[in-house]
Amino acid sequence: MIKEIKNRRSIRAFSDKNITDDQLNELLDAARWAASCFNEQPWKFAIASKGSDHYDGLFEALAEGNKKWVKTSPVLGVSLAKKTFDHNDKPNKHAWHDVGMAMANMAIQATSMDLYIHQMAGFSPEKIAAYLNLDENYDPVAMFTIGYKGEVDQLPDDLAKQETADRKRKTIDEIKFW
Repeated sequence: MIKEIKNRRSIRAFSDKNITDDQLNELLDAARWAASCFNEQPWKFAIASKGSDHYDGLFEALAEGNKKWVKTSPVLGVSLAKKTFDHNDKPNKHAWHDVGMAMANMAIQATSMDLYIHQMAGFSPEKIAAYLNLDENYDPVAMFTIGYKGEVDQLPDDLAKQETADRKRKTIDEIKFW
């Protein structure tokens, strides 16, 4: 598993190869097995394939900088967090963390399938909430793309440079407390 974790990347250059429903279901299956507080599983995902009205509706919520490259992705989605617990209707302060766990499972599963997921904070949660007609008990957490790796030369120069740059990670000593 460490191989998939280390090989996971957030690419911006996607091929136009379609993702099948079976592949999407396999990714969602990985997400649904994530750990969560009280086994609440406070996540939902709105996922659309390129060429559909829903893809276009989600796309409109993206920040302009993301629109430049997301258009190459065959799948666009958004993760959502339910803000209250089902068992007592109290605020779930761990919901976003739990959604992150589900997305991490999905990203690692994608890597094992030679797929890539790129999560984005550059979007309008208000536009997503309006488009999906969300009640106030759900927060849009992050938007994401899914696809196969494409050619870097399809990206603007500044993004192509980022795409080929070495990945940097803090050392273990930098992230541990003692």
